[in-house]
Amino acid sequence: MNIQLFVPCFVDQLYPQTAFNMVKILEKTGCSVSYNSKQTCCGQPAFNAGFWDEARSVCMKFVDDFKDAEYIVAPSASCVGFIRNYYFKLLENSSVHNEMKDLSKKIFEFSEFMVNVLQIENVGATLNGKATYHDSCSALRECKIKTEPRKLLSHVKGLELVEINETETCCGFGGTFAVKFEPISIAMAEQKIENALATNAEYLVTTDLSCIMQLDGCIKNKGLKLKTMHLVDVLASGW
Repeated sequence: MNIQLFVPCFVDQLYPQTAFNMVKILEKTGCSVSYNSKQTCCGQPAFNAGFWDEARSVCMKFVDDFKDAEYIVAPSASCVGFIRNYYFKLLENSSVHNEMKDLSKKIFEFSEFMVNVLQIENVGATLNGKATYHDSCSALRECKIKTEPRKLLSHVKGLELVEINETETCCGFGGTFAVKFEPISIAMAEQKIENALATNAEYLVTTDLSCIMQLDGCIKNKGLKLKTMHLVDVLASGW
């Protein structure tokens, strides 16, 4: 399969290794992976901040950048969920309406692409230890992703996966929510971390690096040993 890689802002600026690891995994499955260097943002930050006209121009550029792709894969349910669920609202009567509809059917978050499209669950990863998984709001509610990450993690050699209490509860990031309502955001992160620590897990894994940034910041501020990892980085371990 021919894959166009979409690297979201968080990954590009803060966690580029996750993008490299995704290429590594996809190529191991036999996919041909390419990267369009013209790509920018999906438009979500501007949209969420209320700048819909500015967001619309960014979204139209995204559609144009990826209109010829066979499949688009991203390590971010947040961006994929935004494209699938909100591009219709912004671009319904635009000149790229038809292209937008086609694009929404061929963009996938990494774990759902692996499990539901490629039908691959075991990539030969090894990571010794105990992990728990956090369901990000975007993965769970916007992309309907629940079992896919767990299936992939269940095949990681040496990894024991344990469920966290209140796994479907938000980590407190929510984009600008973390800035506008900082005390509430921190309290939500602390609750998530306390639940993770209660499992005695060494790793807290999720699909969204925005969640990881939120949780990891709180973990480091408290001097805790719990380690956050993106699902992609877990699957790239040990080979």
